[in-house]
Order: sequence, then C-alpha cells, then structure tokens
Amino acid sequence: MDRGIPPGLPRPLAAAGRIPLAVVVVDGDGLVSHWSTGARRLFGRAREDAVGRPAGDLMPVAGALAENEHGVAHGAYDTYDELGPELHARGSYPTAGWAKVSGTGRDRLDVLWWAYPLVGPGPGRHLILAADAGQFRTDGQGDGGGGGKSEDEGEDPDILRITPGFALHTEFQDADALARRLPDILPNMGPAESGRIVAQVLELGYPVLEFSHHDRVPVTPDWGVPRRTAGRQSAPEPSMGAARLRQEPVPTPRLDLEYAEVRERLEFLNEVSGRIGTSLDLARTIREVTSAAVPRFADFAGTHLRAAVLAGEGFPDGPPDVTTVWHRVWVEHTDAPGRWDDTVPVGEAISFPEHTPFFQCMVTGEPVLIPRLSEEDGDRISGEFEKRDLRPLINNRSLMVVPLKARDVVLGFMVLLRRPDREPFDDMDRTTGAELAARAGLVLDNARMYTYQEQVAETLQDSMLPQVTPRMAGCDIATRYLPGTQLGRIGGDWFDAVKLPGSRTALIVGDVMGHGLNSAAMMGQLRTAVQTMATMEMPPAQLLRNLDDLAQRLGELYLATCLYAVYDPIHSELQIANAGHVPPVLVRAEDASGEVLDLPTGAPIGVGGVAFETAIVRVRPGDRLVLCTDGLVEVRGEDIGDGLAALCASAAHPAASMDDACDTIIRALNTRGGRKDDVALLMARLNGIPDENVAEYKLALDPREVARARRLVRGRLLDWELPEAVETAELLVSELVTNAMNHARSGRVGLRLVRTDALLCEVMDDEPALAALLDAGRDDEFGRGLRVVSSLAREWGTSTTALGKTVWFEQALARKAR
Repeated sequence: MDRGIPPGLPRPLAAAGRIPLAVVVVDGDGLVSHWSTGARRLFGRAREDAVGRPAGDLMPVAGALAENEHGVAHGAYDTYDELGPELHARGSYPTAGWAKVSGTGRDRLDVLWWAYPLVGPGPGRHLILAADAGQFRTDGQGDGGGGGKSEDEGEDPDILRITPGFALHTEFQDADALARRLPDILPNMGPAESGRIVAQVLELGYPVLEFSHHDRVPVTPDWGVPRRTAGRQSAPEPSMGAARLRQEPVPTPRLDLEYAEVRERLEFLNEVSGRIGTSLDLARTIREVTSAAVPRFADFAGTHLRAAVLAGEGFPDGPPDVTTVWHRVWVEHTDAPGRWDDTVPVGEAISFPEHTPFFQCMVTGEPVLIPRLSEEDGDRISGEFEKRDLRPLINNRSLMVVPLKARDVVLGFMVLLRRPDREPFDDMDRTTGAELAARAGLVLDNARMYTYQEQVAETLQDSMLPQVTPRMAGCDIATRYLPGTQLGRIGGDWFDAVKLPGSRTALIVGDVMGHGLNSAAMMGQLRTAVQTMATMEMPPAQLLRNLDDLAQRLGELYLATCLYAVYDPIHSELQIANAGHVPPVLVRAEDASGEVLDLPTGAPIGVGGVAFETAIVRVRPGDRLVLCTDGLVEVRGEDIGDGLAALCASAAHPAASMDDACDTIIRALNTRGGRKDDVALLMARLNGIPDENVAEYKLALDPREVARARRLVRGRLLDWELPEAVETAELLVSELVTNAMNHARSGRVGLRLVRTDALLCEVMDDEPALAALLDAGRDDEFGRGLRVVSSLAREWGTSTTALGKTVWFEQALARKAR
C-alpha cells in the first residue's frame, strides 16, 4: 500500500486532513439514531427523513454493519463497490472503506467512510464518519475517484490516491489538541453521550487519510470553509500533518484564517438556532439554551433567570439591582457529573454582589469578558459570596457573562467558562456569545410570554369553574375538568350544581363552541345567567328558552350546547331539557346497568326559533346520573355512539366512592387517542329523601292556626329526636305562617318539614308576590318577621310556584356524637 503523491500534483480542493464530515449513529437494530448536518449535505436526506430508517438504505456502508463480508444496500442506493481495504476483521474493531455509489436519479457519489463499533449504556451501536472523496480530485477532473479506475477506463493515472484508515492520535504532533478537537465532530449530542463515543474512538484508532505507509493525515472536522475555485492560487489552509505531507511549511493568508473563523462561528450559531426554541415550554427551552453552548463553545454554562420571569408573573419591571433575586435554572458542563452540584446547585435563589462580573453584566446589559481569571481576581470574586468557594470553578479559567435580553430588558444571564487548557475567549467569541445570548433571549421571552398567558388562561378557567358542594339535599356530586391538549388549554366547557327550594338540585353541563379566551368569557356569562334563572324556579325548557334569547342578544357568534336537569329527591324524579348537548347516562342501582337517556335533543343555544322540551325521568335511590361534554366521548374519525357506549360501560363499573367512579370514567375514555378538546364531567348519585324524613301539613286561613303550626313543628322535631332545634324552629315557623295568613288570598297555607343534613322548613301560599325583606322602623308594626328569619336561619329565600309562592329557611342541626 505504498501510495505516494504523484509528481506535479495540483493543490487539492480542500485542506488536507480538514474535511467536512457526515456523522451518523446507528442503534442495535441497524436504524439511524443521529444524523448530522454534514450527513444531510453528503447524502441528501433531511434529519427527519433519516432518523429511524435502516442505515443501509441511506449510506453505502451496509457492509460495515452486516455480518457477511459485503452487505448490499437498498432503497435509494442500488449498488456500491467497496474499494478501500478493511483494516480489521468485523466485530469489535473499526472498519473503513472507499465506496462508489450509483443510484437512480442522482450523480455517482464517491464516499470515504470510517465505522466504529460502540459499547455502553447509550442506544448507539455504530458510529459512522463519512466524507465526499470527490474533494480530493485534481483540477479539471470529472468523477474520478481515488484508485477506482485504470487508465483503460479513461481516468487520469495521476489522480491522487488515498485510503481511509486508523492510527493512534498520539502519533501526531499536538496529540492532546487533536484529542480535544474530536468532540466537535459530535456537535448535537450531550456531553455524556459524546464523551462516551469520543473515548471509544480514541481507543479504537483516530480516523486518518493514508497517502502511503508513512504519510498519514489525521481527519479533523471542517466547520464549513467552502472549497476554493479551480483557478484560485492561494495556498491550502494548514492542518495537522500538512507540512509533513509537503515537506515544507506552507504559509496561510490571514484573510483565509479570519474567513474560516467567521464561517465556523456562523455555522455554530446556525446549528444552535435550529436546536433551541423547539417548544414553548419554559423549562425545556432553558435546558436547550444552556446545553447548546457546551461543549462546542464553552466547558461550563450556567443560566440564571429573574424570579419574576420564572414565576410567570409577566414582564419584569425596572432594571435589576443588588436586591434582585435570580434563580439558577440549569447548569451544563464537561467535568465529572455532580462535581459542581454543591457549589452551583440548580434551583438556587441568589442575589449577586455588586463588585462581580455577574452584577456588571445584568446591570449594563452588555457581555463581560475576562480572557483569563488570575488567582487574585478569582479569589476576590469568590470572596464576595458567602458560604461557598468558587475558586476551583473560576480560577485560571476564561470567563464570559452574556445577558439574556428581550425588548432591552434583562431577563437573565448566562455564565460561560473555558478550562485553562483551552483557548481563552477573545473579542470574536464575545461577539459570538452576544449573538447566542440575543437569540436565546428571544426564545426565552417567547416561552415566558406563553407561560404567562397560559397561567392567565388557567386562572381564568379555574375562577369560572364552580366549587361544587359534594353533598346536596338528597344527592352526592363529584366533578372533573380536563383542559384540552390544544394550544391555549382553555375552553368553554363548564358544569354546575345549584341548590333550589324544596331540597331540589339543578345539575348543569354546557359547552361553548370554540376555544380560547372568548369562549371562556362567553361560558362565564352563560353560567351566571343559568344560575340566576335556576333560582327563579323556571322549568328546564323555559330556562333554555330564555338562555337562547340571551345568547342571541349577546351576538351572532354565541353558540353553545347545554343540558339542564332538576332533581327532586322527595318525589324521586328528574326534569331534563337538552339544547343540542351529549345525552346523559343513567346507571340504575338495581342492576348496575347503564343507559343513554333518550331525550328530545333541541338545537344549540344561540340558534334561535327552536322549541325546547322538558322530559320527566323516574329514578330510584342509588341511581347515578352522568353528564359530560363531547370532549370525553367524541374522537375524530370515530362514531360518537362508540364513545357513548364506552361511557355507559365505564359508568356502570362498581367503585368505592363517587370520586373513584369519576376517575374510572376518565381513565377508560381519556386513553382513547385523538382527544384534543377539554372535558367537563359531572356525576350525581341520586339518594333521595325517605318518606319518614318529610312531614307535610295543611293550615286553614285562621290566625289560630299559627299556634297549631308551632305544636306540629315541636311534635315532629321531638319525634325526629331533635330537641335542640325546637325553640328556634318554632319561632321561625311562627313568623312565616303569620306572614302567609296575612297575605294569602284564598285556600289553605301549606307547611313542609324536611330532615336531611339540615332542617328545611317551607311555607306555601297562593299570593304570587315574593316576600321582601323590609327596613322596619322602631314604631312599625310590620316588617320584622323576615328580619328575624334572616338573623336566626342558616339560609332563607322565597320563590314563585305555579300556585303562588314559597318562603323557606334552613336551620343547621347539631351533629350527633358517634
């Protein structure tokens, strides 16, 4: 393999040894898990099209991955010929080769490649490095490659012949610098994974280009310096081994060096821009921003944010000062894991002293660069911080602090450090760091604004959803709300339970069409209207009719569905009206069977001109009513009937409590793929009120009946073993019955006592005018009755009925000792 450099060889098209590399990692199944920008340029496949695909479909190196001597690639590459000899047997050793690829629809491609087997905890099982062999052709040549064709085939016999191979990096000058350069090949990997791979590459052999047995050039990555044109006469950029190859030092114009540095940094910034801001999650964005700087630009990076930014409290006011609290939100470094956990812990809240470079950066909003921190400077800065020793972290290192700004306000800053054995930060690095921070600040501000808006939306949503009492008269209630998975996480779904006179309960579930703040605001208006009309004793159909009129007055875009049910635990019945909503499910306690109630559907609220109907459903104690919005049962591409069937099945499943029953439904239906809408779920167990806990009486229009009412109340409360409630109940019933006697027109006055967790007393008469609380003066003979009731009762109220009005009060009962 004694291949020298032919005499009269023109300058190569790329600097010897410094070439653009494609970097690919292949997992144990032969699938691509990492695909670099260089791989996209060389093989013409985007990262999203390559990751997860068989490596043999994408690259002409299937032989290095297969067990047989020469694997055959397929897919975009029909055939390839491996021209370079394999340096080791397949298995635990690296392999290399030179392949010619011919595929349909593309020009022939000459590829140099190196393949390393990998071991360790990561998913990668092979590292593939590849380069375009065409850059080593001499000027004026066509598709000739290194050593693949003879003179008879029309190629120039003096074409440069090279072979990919391996060598110890210690064989070359500046071996340590060469080893430190190797991690740059893997720019998009974390320090742990790249460090593991680099260590194995160094152990198995450094990739080299062999010109002969004695002339080898180590391969180092090219950060994007373009090839020179054929007519350019400038000397090639020097690289390790280049002087040895030409047997004389080759000067490089200063312009080329500066151009290479600028291109190198631009490519770095371009790659960073593609890696950060992949989501609007603030925590993830912080990790991406910090990790982007290590190890390529710095050996240590720590990101600090103002407390107001991290808490999602909106845009911070005023410039920072010594009292400003900063949170260290993420740290990335190439040192041993956990080395700096005690010194610079993630999550720490800290205020920075005035005479430090960190304070200078956050106050001025400009980068601070210290090329090399001397022992004296490091000791001074460390002395500004109490109870921690920063000297091992900062002494003799290169330090740069860059601000993270948005709209000229400092949101945070990033501390960057380089080890003493690395080139210190310079003015060009300051510019690069400032640009990195500017892009990072913009991304962080976007994430901050999204986090703030999301918190505002969730706060609004939570404030509009009611705190439903779990126990109402004659029924137990449990609810669940799940925000949608769509952007914004806020919608118009709501539920409610309203206490009504006569121990009844109104159960409501509604869904405003659309998402976002407008839907949530409309939901709040409709929910308030429903609560108001419910307490006015409106029948369900009439309530929906009035709600529809209100929606039309509010605007053309106000559309919503609503299900309104009133449960009467004394008569064990439900009155239900539906306005285009998902029908409810009733689970019968007798046989634990679930059924979808067949109700008149009606049109959505806001359509107008559509009649609503009230359906009456008889229930028994222990039955459960399940109301939900369509987000729970409707999945795109599926029939809603399947979702309702699943709801029936899951609702009928036995559970220890109402909360457990709700959780069972959520688990069963929320796992169905495709759910994006928010979900409101309300379940009520209809316990009813036993007949022995209800007492009803009729009183004649005779003032003497007031005394009789007191006797009836005393007797019933003593029968119920409630002697402590007798005195107050007698007084309040006496006041209400007296008022009814004074205002009733004809017929009788009704009196009803209901015992639940509290004592409910209702007095009915045929006067439609509602009772009013009056401001009675000292000498007034009337108007004090309801004031007494208001002072002594836990709750009281008045409502109209079909036959007149009802005045009621609730009296708290003492809990019995167990």
